[in-house]
Amino acid sequence: MRLSGPALVLCTMLAAAAPALAQGQAAAQNYPSRPIKLIVPFAPGGFTDVVARIVGMKMSQSLGQQWVIENKAGAGSTIGSDFVAKAPPDGYTLLMVSSTHVISPWIYRNLPYDPIKSFTVIGKLVDSPYVLLVHPRVPVKNVREFIALAKAQPDDIHYASSGNGSAQHLMGGLFVAMTGAPLKHVPYRGSSGAATDLVAGVVESSFAGLPNALPQVAQGRLKALAVTTAKRAPQMPDVPTMQEAGVPGYAASVWLALLAPAGTPPEIVRKLNGEIAKVLAAPDTKKALFDAGVEATPTSPEEMSAYLGEELARWGKVVKDAHIRLE
Repeated sequence: MRLSGPALVLCTMLAAAAPALAQGQAAAQNYPSRPIKLIVPFAPGGFTDVVARIVGMKMSQSLGQQWVIENKAGAGSTIGSDFVAKAPPDGYTLLMVSSTHVISPWIYRNLPYDPIKSFTVIGKLVDSPYVLLVHPRVPVKNVREFIALAKAQPDDIHYASSGNGSAQHLMGGLFVAMTGAPLKHVPYRGSSGAATDLVAGVVESSFAGLPNALPQVAQGRLKALAVTTAKRAPQMPDVPTMQEAGVPGYAASVWLALLAPAGTPPEIVRKLNGEIAKVLAAPDTKKALFDAGVEATPTSPEEMSAYLGEELARWGKVVKDAHIRLE
């Protein structure tokens, strides 16, 4: 039978696509055939880094290839994100992002990448609250007293963050906007540096990730006043939510997700998403993440892609309403 017109065009297109499809399937079957580089766009020892090392170790075991964690910190996670955006889309350079990924576009002008279009979403990994921490020498027992102290001493109370435009910065900026407490922002080059100075009493407070807060609070080095989520953290059941503590409407969490460069083959994305889901469902991984202060909340690539767009819009509104600018 001789084909003509639309039928001939369709057959020609299918024939042209077949080799590429077969090549993609073959690449996925052989993937990974060498170590995978996981870029963490924050300094070592911080919230994202802790989770990256737990997940990276488990994925190394699951896939039979080493996951190499590489920290590329700076500029509100944009340096590491730009590195991955420009990497080959072959599944061997991945990016672990936090909520900062959708905050930075509202803080930094002329980003060299698009937070949505420059990446292929693999899926969400975990969620976690932040914790309002104060140094023990700060004479307050709860959030209401902390707000009153900041208003009484408007030049003396500071909050540390992992950098301008970071999630820690936004958590604090939102708190300032909603309470009128005139806290002074002190940006650091990473959350570990902020935590070190908070424990030393150089700064009075910080909105820290739960993984960083847990050991310091347990050892009495810091006081936890509230968590930022609408529900209490199971790791800190005695610490109230911000709403319970007297800030109605305050509810925010930090999430971590896995991204790859735009154009990464869908077969590789599906394989990674499936392996991530298996790893996060394992009891030993759940326990390690719980002990680190986070909850495994894996999603499909499609679900996380939609959520990424929602979060981009949400944090853009927070930045605008809280009048957050780079100092």
